[in-house]
Amino acid sequence: MERRVTIRDVAARAGVSAGAVSLALNDRPGVSEATRRRITEAARELGWSPSLAARALAGGRQVHTVGMAITRDAVGVGLDSVHMALIGGIESVLADRPCALLLHVAADPDAEIALYRQWWQSGRVNGTVLIDVSADDPRIAALSRLGMPAVALAHPTLAGPFPAVWSDDAAATAEAVRYLAMLGHRRIAHVSGPGTLGRTLQRARAFEDTAAQLRLEDARSIRTDLSAHGGAAATRSLLAPADRPTAVLYDNDVMAVAGIAVAAEAGLRVPADVSLVAWDDSDLCRITRPALSALSHDPFATGEQVARCLLELLDTGGAPSRTSGAPVLVPRGTTGPAPTS
Repeated sequence: MERRVTIRDVAARAGVSAGAVSLALNDRPGVSEATRRRITEAARELGWSPSLAARALAGGRQVHTVGMAITRDAVGVGLDSVHMALIGGIESVLADRPCALLLHVAADPDAEIALYRQWWQSGRVNGTVLIDVSADDPRIAALSRLGMPAVALAHPTLAGPFPAVWSDDAAATAEAVRYLAMLGHRRIAHVSGPGTLGRTLQRARAFEDTAAQLRLEDARSIRTDLSAHGGAAATRSLLAPADRPTAVLYDNDVMAVAGIAVAAEAGLRVPADVSLVAWDDSDLCRITRPALSALSHDPFATGEQVARCLLELLDTGGAPSRTSGAPVLVPRGTTGPAPTS
């Protein structure tokens, strides 16, 4: 486990007292310019940064901050209503304590890991929330080495040593496939997210397993970047062949809305010719015409659970993983019996 570099480490490297280090790094008189330069160089070599929490305590106030990083790719696609509701749920719990949520956009996982190191070294945050966890996510090992408290919004098998808050996406996916099969659909497609994303892997595995159990004629999956453009492109490739699927399950709402538009472009009626089901039962699903059948869950409540889990971890040093349950299928106007011809 990596530990924070302290002023005692800097003092040992520079060959001075801890008091001299404090004076030099806080730009106070009492040390020579040569000693100040030597101390500053030692601090730079060791990667030391000031503890904001310690400074706040010295000033008589307690600091409690939860960090949360979002990658630039996610921001580029657009923070959807699910992300915003999740953040709202976290903040609603933190607001009851002297806590704040620090959001930061990172360029990529490496930049995110560097950010965590800087946050932890400086005492900027007390813990963090990991979202969009992938298989073999490098952030898990990095945070474990730092000893930084964290809660992962992911299945426990992906969370490493950290407590997880997770929804049973596999059960929800199976429910959606079985519902479509009950309506007579034998050719069902899945438009999913990136292949490394943890929830994509769980949903894809459940889709394939359920299709095999039901002995469907054709069950194909297409990976996308979860954008509207990616959903539209995937839908066009699916609906072009003569043996096109009669039902499509999308991994989010914006791709499903794009799917409705593509079906209309192709002269196909929804749901008479093709049925569509979306993940993330957002307002977008309800205002679209026809209204989208969707797998519904409560990201605000999930955010509340994430915050409570992290606060328990910070207060007691441990917290169990917990599930927010399985999303529930809400049939609306985009699902109907399979076409007979």
